[in-house]
Amino acid sequence: MNAFAERWVKTLRAGCTDRMLIISDRHLRIILEQYAEHYNAGRSHQGHGLNLRAPLDDPNVIPFPAPTIARTKILGGLINEYDAAV
Repeated sequence: MNAFAERWVKTLRAGCTDRMLIISDRHLRIILEQYAEHYNAGRSHQGHGLNLRAPLDDPNVIPFPAPTIARTKILGGLINEYDAAV
């Protein structure tokens, strides 16, 4: 269990907090909530059947080629999520 916690902290630091200036406890909580939401729902996971899809993606849809791509900025542009635009 300790290895999972250490990996989470390493991922959080490398992907988020090492690149930001955190000014207060409230600011840190907001950043951690947004990053955890992105980590659990927005990014690709390779755990189930080696699929590189985000957990909320429809498994019956082939994501590319998409005619246009829409970008969503997370944490003020530190992280970007991409989806097919409608």
